[in-house]
Amino acid sequence: MADIKLGLEDVVIGYSDICFLDGIEGRLLYQGYDIAHLTTHENFENTIYLLLHGELPNADQAAQFNRMFSSLREVPQVVLDVIRLIPNNANPMDAVRSALSFFGTTQEQVLKDDADLERKVLQAIAVTATIVAAISRTRQGLQPVAPRSELSHAGNFLYMMTGQAPTAEHTKLMDVALILHADHECNASTFSARVTASTLSDFYSTIVTGVGTLKGPLHGGANEAVMQSLLEVGSIDNVIPYVDGKLARKEKIMGFGHRVYKTYDPRALILKELSEHLGDKLGERKWFDMSKLMEEYIREKKGLYCNVDFYSASLYYLMGLPIEMYTPIFVVSRVAGWSAHVLEQWKNNRIFRPRLEYSGPIRQK
Repeated sequence: MADIKLGLEDVVIGYSDICFLDGIEGRLLYQGYDIAHLTTHENFENTIYLLLHGELPNADQAAQFNRMFSSLREVPQVVLDVIRLIPNNANPMDAVRSALSFFGTTQEQVLKDDADLERKVLQAIAVTATIVAAISRTRQGLQPVAPRSELSHAGNFLYMMTGQAPTAEHTKLMDVALILHADHECNASTFSARVTASTLSDFYSTIVTGVGTLKGPLHGGANEAVMQSLLEVGSIDNVIPYVDGKLARKEKIMGFGHRVYKTYDPRALILKELSEHLGDKLGERKWFDMSKLMEEYIREKKGLYCNVDFYSASLYYLMGLPIEMYTPIFVVSRVAGWSAHVLEQWKNNRIFRPRLEYSGPIRQK
């Protein structure tokens, strides 16, 4: 009998320079840089450069990169027309998947050289934010907002979502959230994107594969479920009865536990601080206080730590972002990591072809 690892748990499938997780000490590094450093001293644009190139840009490289990146945000009108055709009751991730897939059909698939490939990758990252914002506004019966090239990626995304220039504080909060969600080693969506890349399919097919995988409630969809849980709880007095009821019914409480981390998710630590800060500033600590009590009680009862989804929920809620768009916002960030992994896969490619241990009948007649 084969030694089967369900879910490929702890199965190493290759080498990567992109992202390192230390599940024991609770560390997360992009190309050797700790995320605490990146969220404090860098921005999302520099993080994209780091993921793609393996090093942070100098001032000239950053300026050139930002000029190119910010110039690639526009999407053709036909893509916006397709978004309008998608029913408002459709899952927003289905809309993201469909719009990105359609946008891919408007792009030349034949690559001329490495510079052409990088431009296509940066365009995919840039237009993902435009597409997600357009989907959000269309679902609200509003007109999509055209991007502004003079704004940062985080600031422009918030502007396209709301139609108003964001505050410096909200821009920084979104920038940090984008950095924290940009990559996370060989998670389900990154693995699926690499599998598609291994077949030498086109670049947009790899990204759409990642979107479809991230949609699942056990992956990217968990952040929406966390906020829905908090709304269901309603007040801090109901937190413990709510958790006790879930545990008694053996129901999963979203936002807790992780396949790799055996301690605090380092991303959650940063988001926890941001959620508390924004709650204090807005005079609305309710959601943070409920989250903190739930976190402490579940750790006491089950020994589980919260993950990145847990405090991102209350942070996005305080920023006024629609709950149904939390997972698409995840895509706006994670598309950078997917892109880096796809390029890495292509550099030393071998098609994925695992096996299954057959457990069915033999010699049927």
